[in-house]
Amino acid sequence: MKYCRIYSDPSGETHMEDVKIELKLVDFAPPAPPLDLSAFIPASRCCFCLAPVGWYGDWHPDPHRQFFLVLSGKLEIEVSDGEVRRFEAGDILLVEDTTGKGHRSRVVGEEDLIGAFVQL
Repeated sequence: MKYCRIYSDPSGETHMEDVKIELKLVDFAPPAPPLDLSAFIPASRCCFCLAPVGWYGDWHPDPHRQFFLVLSGKLEIEVSDGEVRRFEAGDILLVEDTTGKGHRSRVVGEEDLIGAFVQL
Protein backbone atom coordinates (compact mmCIF):
# COMPACT_ATOMS: atom_id res chain seq x y z
CA MET A 1 0.00 0.00 0.00
CA LYS A 2 0.99 3.62 -0.35
CA TYR A 3 -0.19 7.16 0.26
CA CYS A 4 0.70 10.54 -1.20
CA ARG A 5 2.39 12.96 1.21
CA ILE A 6 1.93 16.70 0.58
CA TYR A 7 4.48 18.73 2.51
CA SER A 8 6.23 22.12 2.67
CA ASP A 9 10.00 22.43 2.45
CA PRO A 10 11.96 24.99 4.56
CA SER A 11 11.53 27.68 1.84
CA GLY A 12 7.72 27.27 1.89
CA GLU A 13 7.37 25.43 -1.43
CA THR A 14 5.00 22.45 -1.43
CA HIS A 15 5.72 19.04 -2.91
CA MET A 16 4.22 15.56 -3.26
CA GLU A 17 5.91 12.22 -2.63
CA ASP A 18 4.67 8.64 -2.52
CA VAL A 19 5.19 6.84 0.78
CA LYS A 20 5.01 3.07 1.09
CA ILE A 21 2.99 1.65 3.99
CA GLU A 22 4.62 -1.44 5.48
CA LEU A 23 2.12 -4.16 6.38
CA LYS A 24 2.52 -7.11 8.72
CA LEU A 25 0.22 -10.13 9.14
CA VAL A 26 -1.50 -9.75 12.53
CA ASP A 27 -4.01 -11.92 14.37
CA PHE A 28 -6.10 -8.81 14.96
CA ALA A 29 -9.65 -9.97 15.73
CA PRO A 30 -9.75 -13.70 16.46
CA PRO A 31 -11.45 -15.91 15.49
CA ALA A 32 -11.46 -13.95 12.20
CA PRO A 33 -8.45 -14.76 10.01
CA PRO A 34 -5.30 -12.62 10.40
CA LEU A 35 -5.10 -9.30 8.51
CA ASP A 36 -2.22 -7.36 7.00
CA LEU A 37 -1.97 -4.24 9.20
CA SER A 38 0.22 -1.17 9.29
CA ALA A 39 1.58 0.26 12.52
CA PHE A 40 -1.00 2.29 14.41
CA ILE A 41 -0.79 6.08 14.10
CA PRO A 42 -2.22 8.22 16.91
CA ALA A 43 -5.17 10.34 15.74
CA SER A 44 -7.12 13.03 17.57
CA ARG A 45 -10.40 13.24 15.63
CA CYS A 46 -12.04 12.61 12.27
CA CYS A 47 -14.85 13.94 10.11
CA PHE A 48 -16.48 13.34 6.74
CA CYS A 49 -16.93 15.90 3.98
CA LEU A 50 -18.84 16.41 0.77
CA ALA A 51 -17.57 18.82 -1.89
CA PRO A 52 -19.79 19.29 -4.96
CA VAL A 53 -18.62 18.92 -8.54
CA GLY A 54 -16.77 22.09 -9.49
CA TRP A 55 -15.72 22.98 -5.92
CA TYR A 56 -12.42 24.86 -6.01
CA GLY A 57 -10.06 25.84 -3.19
CA ASP A 58 -7.44 28.33 -4.38
CA TRP A 59 -3.93 28.35 -2.80
CA HIS A 60 -4.14 27.49 0.90
CA PRO A 61 -2.08 25.67 3.53
CA ASP A 62 -3.85 22.84 5.29
CA PRO A 63 -5.37 23.80 8.66
CA HIS A 64 -4.10 20.60 10.36
CA ARG A 65 -1.70 17.75 9.77
CA GLN A 66 -4.13 15.05 8.64
CA PHE A 67 -4.87 12.10 6.44
CA PHE A 68 -7.49 12.62 3.74
CA LEU A 69 -9.22 9.49 2.44
CA VAL A 70 -11.05 9.75 -0.88
CA LEU A 71 -14.24 7.70 -0.57
CA SER A 72 -15.90 8.66 -3.87
CA GLY A 73 -15.49 11.22 -6.62
CA LYS A 74 -12.26 12.71 -7.99
CA LEU A 75 -9.99 15.40 -6.59
CA GLU A 76 -7.21 17.27 -8.37
CA ILE A 77 -4.43 18.84 -6.31
CA GLU A 78 -1.65 21.15 -7.45
CA VAL A 79 1.38 21.95 -5.26
CA SER A 80 3.60 25.01 -5.59
CA ASP A 81 6.41 23.14 -7.38
CA GLY A 82 3.92 22.71 -10.28
CA GLU A 83 3.07 19.03 -9.83
CA VAL A 84 -0.60 18.17 -10.35
CA ARG A 85 -2.18 14.82 -9.43
CA ARG A 86 -5.69 13.38 -9.50
CA PHE A 87 -6.99 11.24 -6.68
CA GLU A 88 -10.04 8.99 -6.64
CA ALA A 89 -11.86 6.49 -4.45
CA GLY A 90 -9.39 4.46 -2.41
CA ASP A 91 -6.58 7.02 -2.53
CA ILE A 92 -4.99 8.23 0.71
CA LEU A 93 -3.20 11.54 1.24
CA LEU A 94 -1.13 12.70 4.21
CA VAL A 95 -1.50 16.47 4.10
CA GLU A 96 1.29 18.21 6.04
CA ASP A 97 1.64 21.56 4.26
CA THR A 98 0.37 23.55 7.25
CA THR A 99 2.82 26.38 6.47
CA GLY A 100 4.15 27.90 3.28
CA LYS A 101 2.37 28.39 -0.03
CA GLY A 102 0.05 25.41 0.35
CA HIS A 103 -1.84 23.77 -2.49
CA ARG A 104 -4.88 24.18 -4.76
CA SER A 105 -7.69 21.63 -4.79
CA ARG A 106 -10.69 21.06 -7.01
CA VAL A 107 -13.35 18.45 -7.52
CA VAL A 108 -13.24 17.15 -11.09
CA GLY A 109 -15.40 14.72 -13.02
CA GLU A 110 -19.14 14.29 -12.79
CA GLU A 111 -19.52 13.10 -9.20
CA ASP A 112 -19.42 14.96 -5.88
CA LEU A 113 -16.38 14.21 -3.72
CA ILE A 114 -16.97 12.38 -0.46
CA GLY A 115 -13.99 12.06 1.83
CA ALA A 116 -12.82 11.61 5.39
CA PHE A 117 -10.30 13.68 7.34
CA VAL A 118 -8.35 12.01 10.15
CA GLN A 119 -6.46 14.62 12.16
CA LEU A 120 -3.14 13.61 13.66
